[in-house]
Order: sequence, then structure tokens, then C-alpha cells
Amino acid sequence: MFLELGALAAASVSVPYSQYVPKREEGGRHPLAERSLRIAHLTDIHLQPERKAEKWLAACLQHIQNLDDKPDLLINGGDAIMDALAASESRTRIQWDLWRKVIQAECSLPIEHCLGNHDLWGWDKTKSGVRGTEPLFGKKWAMNEYGLSRAFRSFDRNGWHIVVLDSTQPKATSVYEARLDEEQLSWLENDLNLVGGRKPVMVVSHIPILTACGFFHVPQSEKSGDWLMLGVLMHLDAARLISLFLKHKNVKLCLSGHIHLIDRVVYNGVTYLCNGSVCANWWKGKFHECEPGYAVIDLYEDGGFQHEYKPYGWKPIG
Repeated sequence: MFLELGALAAASVSVPYSQYVPKREEGGRHPLAERSLRIAHLTDIHLQPERKAEKWLAACLQHIQNLDDKPDLLINGGDAIMDALAASESRTRIQWDLWRKVIQAECSLPIEHCLGNHDLWGWDKTKSGVRGTEPLFGKKWAMNEYGLSRAFRSFDRNGWHIVVLDSTQPKATSVYEARLDEEQLSWLENDLNLVGGRKPVMVVSHIPILTACGFFHVPQSEKSGDWLMLGVLMHLDAARLISLFLKHKNVKLCLSGHIHLIDRVVYNGVTYLCNGSVCANWWKGKFHECEPGYAVIDLYEDGGFQHEYKPYGWKPIG
């Protein structure tokens, strides 16, 4: 087959591309497509001064940068710090100072950031003790740390259009819920219209737009007789986003974290990847079957991609 493909490829001047390249599997690539971009997706780091988290984040970053085929770009999928939602100002500052210290010392690659729910300061006012009028309240502190002027955005890189969403919105009856607000949804519709069909699109969100493993976070489902998916585990507006993506066939891939598990859902030609967690069970070992790790995603010029989850060698502390 290899020789036959090579012979056909040699005659490609007169043979249409689609006739001599085998049909790829979903998420794969044509054998002749060149790689556009290699990304390391780190999500749910939950950095804290306890349990040697600083040491292990440094080890994760070193593991990435020592790969034989080093990524071009890091994407921080959110929840970089253990928690600011219910933390005091002093505890939040300790966590962000530690984050800045490790990134400055250990990361030599460009990095793009996505807001996670635990990055946001003080939304649980009862536990955090904040009033809600502080200058750094809510998303502002994390945006400052990440160097963001807006919580959602898009950019082009090596032939791909990358959209970074803000999944976490306030909810009157609880701390937050997973969805886009109307301003962001309108922006996303316009952004995809502007791209048209010219470039493949990858969407990054902290909370999954679509997931299967989110069900495992509600262990009482078997007892209750119904599978339950909480509104903090998957986008409540998933149907709206799926309908939007259906209009834009160049939306190929959606990356997320949040559930600390690895899962892959393919729907309407879009692949939704949840890429585990750097901290797994909050620096206590595996979360269910998922080891602490990160994902490497190769994006190709034809809109295909390849994906691998890589444990980085975390070991329990003695």
C-alpha cells in the first residue's frame, strides 16, 4: 500500500488530491498534510503552597520543554491556582505569587491563557469575606495575572483560528454556572462569520461545551435512577453553541478541562476533548482513572489534528 500510495502521489500533477489521499478518520489528517502548530494544553493546575505543587508544576513544564518534538505554544486552560472563589485576599495573593514565580522561572515557551472558575476572586462572598467592590474582585485579578484586557478573544496562529472563551458566569442562586453571556455569544457569532470558511477553527473553554465524563461527578445517579449533569460541569448553552458550530464547518476542535478527566466526544463533525488535569485529584493522585498530565495537540494545515495525553511523572509525596 505504501508503494502504491507513493506511485500515485508522484503522479499528483494529473490526479486530484482527493483521489490519491485516503480518507482520514475523524480528527486525523491526510498523510500529505503538513503540521501547522504543536500545542501543549495544561489545564486545572490548581497551584498551591501545599503538597509540593510548586515542584510538580515545574516538573510538568520541564517535561514539556524536554520533549524531542517541543510544542510551539502552551495553552493554560484555566484554574491555574487552587482556588480564589472562596479565598481571602491574602490567600489569593499567595497563590498568584507562586504561579508567577514558577512560570517566570520554568516556562520559556509562549503561553495563552483561558479563565477558569477557580481563578476568579471572591464570588463566594461568604467564604472569601469580600464585599464585591474591591478593585480586583471577580475576573479582574486573574485577567491582570494573565495579561488579558478581555476575558474572551480570538487570534490566528500558523493558519488556524483559535477562539478562547470565558465559560464562567455568575448565578443568582449559587456561585456560578457554565455558559456564555449574550455579549460573548454575539461576539462569537460575529467572529466566526468574519473567519468564514478560510481557516480551520479550534475553540478553547475551561468548562466543557460537551462532555460524557461529567456524569461521573454525580455518584448518586445510580441511586436516584437518573443520570445527572450539573450546570457547573458542562455548558448550559451547549445546544446553542452546537447549532452555531453546525453553520461553520471549519470549527474542528474544542478543548476544555474542568472535570479533571480525559474524554473525547465527536458530534456533528466537531471533536470535543477534555484534557485531564495537571493536578488530577488535587495533588493527591489519580482522579478516577486519570493520572496527572497534559495534552499535546498537533494541528494540521488541512484542519486535521492528532492528540495525545502525557503523564509527566508525578509521584505521591512521602
